[in-house]
Amino acid sequence: MWLLPPLLLLVVPVSSAPITGPEEAKGLEQGWLEVQCRYAPGWETYKKWWCRGADLSSCKILVKTNGSEQEAKGNRVSIRDDQSNRTFTVTMKALRRADTDLYWCGIERIGSDRGSRVNVIIGPGQAESSLFCVPSNYHCVDYHYCHHLYHHRVHSASHHGKPCRLPDCDQPPL
Repeated sequence: MWLLPPLLLLVVPVSSAPITGPEEAKGLEQGWLEVQCRYAPGWETYKKWWCRGADLSSCKILVKTNGSEQEAKGNRVSIRDDQSNRTFTVTMKALRRADTDLYWCGIERIGSDRGSRVNVIIGPGQAESSLFCVPSNYHCVDYHYCHHLYHHRVHSASHHGKPCRLPDCDQPPL
C-alpha cells in the first residue's frame, strides 16, 4: 500500500481574497459613514487605498495610506490602517447624494492590486439628530444615524419635563 508523505496531508489552501469589506454601506446626506475593510496576515505594511468606480482596474483613488498606521486624508475622506488588527477604516464626511456609487477598498501590490467592492448608498435628507434623556443621570445623548449604527456624544442638559427614553438601535432616530 502506498502512503502520501505527511507534508502533503498538512497543506492548507490559501485564500485568494486577501482583502474583504462590506458589500454595502449606507449613509444620509450631510452625514458621514465608516467602512471597515479586513486583510489577511502578511499585508500589514502594504499601502491601502479607497477608490471610486465600477471597475477595480480603472477606479479613481480618493485616499491612500503610506504603508504605516498614520491617517491619510483626502477631500471629505480619510483612511487609517490598524495593522495589529489587520483592518483599515475609511471615513466619508459631508455626504452627498452624488456620492452613491461603487467603491473599492484595496491593497497596492506589484502587478494587479487586490480589492473588495463596496456599494455605497447615500439616502436623501440631512443626518437627523434627536435628543434623548438618559433616566439615570438626565444627560442627553445625541444620536446620529450613520451606516446602520448610532454614534453618540453625551451632553449635560436637563430633560425639561420631556419623557426619557432611548431609541431602538435598529431604527433611525424619530
